[in-house]
Amino acid sequence: MKTNRLSRLKTFSTITLLLLISTGIWLWYSILAIPSALKPNDTVPSGVLFDNVRLISMVPEAAEAEEARAVLVIGDRIVAVAKAGDLTAPEGVLIVDGRGHTLMPGLIDAHIHLNDEAELAAYLAHGVTAVRNMSGYPFHLRLIQQIASGELLGPDLITTGPILNSRGPNETVLQQTVTTNDEARAAVRQQYRAGYRALKIYSNLTLEAYQGILAEAAVLGMSITGHSPEGVRASGIPRDKPFDIDWQDSLGRGFTTLEHIETIVWHSLRDNLDEHKMQQVAAQLAASGEVVTPTLIAHKRLVRIATSKGAYLERSGSDAINPLVRFYARDAEQFWSQMDPSSYEQPHAEFFLTATRLLHEAGVPLIAGTDSGSFGLIPGGSLASELELLVTAGLTPYEALASATRVSANALGFEKMGMITPGFRANLVLIPVDPLQQIDAVAHPAGVMIGGHWLDSMELERMRHAAKDNTFNRTFNRTLWRFIEMKAVRH
Repeated sequence: MKTNRLSRLKTFSTITLLLLISTGIWLWYSILAIPSALKPNDTVPSGVLFDNVRLISMVPEAAEAEEARAVLVIGDRIVAVAKAGDLTAPEGVLIVDGRGHTLMPGLIDAHIHLNDEAELAAYLAHGVTAVRNMSGYPFHLRLIQQIASGELLGPDLITTGPILNSRGPNETVLQQTVTTNDEARAAVRQQYRAGYRALKIYSNLTLEAYQGILAEAAVLGMSITGHSPEGVRASGIPRDKPFDIDWQDSLGRGFTTLEHIETIVWHSLRDNLDEHKMQQVAAQLAASGEVVTPTLIAHKRLVRIATSKGAYLERSGSDAINPLVRFYARDAEQFWSQMDPSSYEQPHAEFFLTATRLLHEAGVPLIAGTDSGSFGLIPGGSLASELELLVTAGLTPYEALASATRVSANALGFEKMGMITPGFRANLVLIPVDPLQQIDAVAHPAGVMIGGHWLDSMELERMRHAAKDNTFNRTFNRTLWRFIEMKAVRH
């Protein structure tokens, strides 16, 4: 009898061990399993000749659109631009007949939060060929190397380090919390050693921490971007008491960009929707030279969620939103689905359009970003919505497209990008219609060129499928692992 019990116990232990091993293998595979669509094709043409296209080159001295043009690409570089029919395709070069189509530089989303590799496929599927990630994890640094080496197919990627913030109402678990000068300087050095070269700062930073970050960044040659720091948010701020740190303390401090028109209105106007005062703010920003990323869609999506009673969250393409993001945003999704936006959110959304127009009229450089990676914002697809809002705010379609191509490339340091001219990177999108007439058409390209690879309609469909492969055992687990890794590295 005793022998039988021992035998059963041994069998049970063996089965348990095998289950644990199998589960471990499954989990590890799900973490490492990268969408196959992002693995570069071994056989690619030596180049592509785009013939007979409508060309939006974004070259400043060129016309907004030029008819019947040809563009020759060899590898990942543009080598010639001429009249249609004037260029000869060398041996091994693919010829793409662009009749009726528009060729323009690939789009740049200047403000995203990249949670997983599957989102890279979503960006490419929507014609976004470069992105700036605004909250760095260790895996972002690895991705940059993999994309640059050609090991992984994805948009060109730059990233800040983890968000630097102090205690307060805007604090989250994803941020790196600093309060004192010494803590701030140590955090900057830590991020530098990890491989980051850009810092993102946030609203709650204390004055002491802010000054420490600026000082250490100057020593190390690191760039700064983010929200204008407000300091300690005491009771009565901002309507009854001024902010601890004046918004002007962010001007002339070397910010690459200031993020969110929402933050600028909140901080500089103390949330007072005054058009005349906003004109003054715009003039000050124009004089100091900061570039602004309005991210209009980041706020507008809240209004759309509320007015649709949550239906906006299930619109076409929403299945490309990271499942872990949606899991943690369940309460926020429910809150905004039940919110009445008429008293606060809707008037603010309208004023943000006005404020963006005033910045543009004052000559403040604007670049296009979406805050994608947050709930309700579709990776890649949200950039077309941002461009539509920029046009609603008063930019021409050409100016809006420039904000997502040439202007962003110059502001963010994407070298030789954002224009179609010899010597520049061949990050290109081919669009079935004229986006100057229908700007949201950029979200549905007929083809995309990135890193020497031509992605035709079939390849883009593969990208769309890969972007939606947000199954629990893959994207969810990968994203969770990256979060755990980030916290472990920091401590």
